[in-house]
Amino acid sequence: MAKIYDFKALDNKGKEVDFAQYEGQVLLIVNTASKCGFTPQYDGLEALYQKYKNRGLVVIGFPCDQFAHQEPGSDAEIAEFCRLNHGVTFPLMSKIEVNGENAHPIYKYLKDAAHGLFGRNIKWNFTKFLINRDGSKVTRFSPAATPESFESKIVELL
Repeated sequence: MAKIYDFKALDNKGKEVDFAQYEGQVLLIVNTASKCGFTPQYDGLEALYQKYKNRGLVVIGFPCDQFAHQEPGSDAEIAEFCRLNHGVTFPLMSKIEVNGENAHPIYKYLKDAAHGLFGRNIKWNFTKFLINRDGSKVTRFSPAATPESFESKIVELL
């Protein structure tokens, strides 16, 4: 079976990122949006990243515009918004789709690895996937789950 480390994606500057570089680290992957009620979660995600990056946590944001057109900007506009309004320094990827036939392969993998309350599909922005160090366990958290609410789960994996 595939692992998260088998995938590649484009970062928000158009450069290919091989997820094999994250092997041995704990990953928190989130589909994000700049104009969502959950957008303030960027602050909590960045706080977790700053607190635990030296222990092996990598937070990765995948902007997505599939939910009520809440991420309309370009990759550059999204990156600027995140930096200026939320101090985001964790990796941001290029805008993708998370559902449907054009869903990014990483999200097809994540949805298969950890179903949500209502099945495979992503229901809204800020759905979170926590992946352990060897890539064998994926835990899914709802958009309403704040980053702080599952910090203890992250610490367990570190």
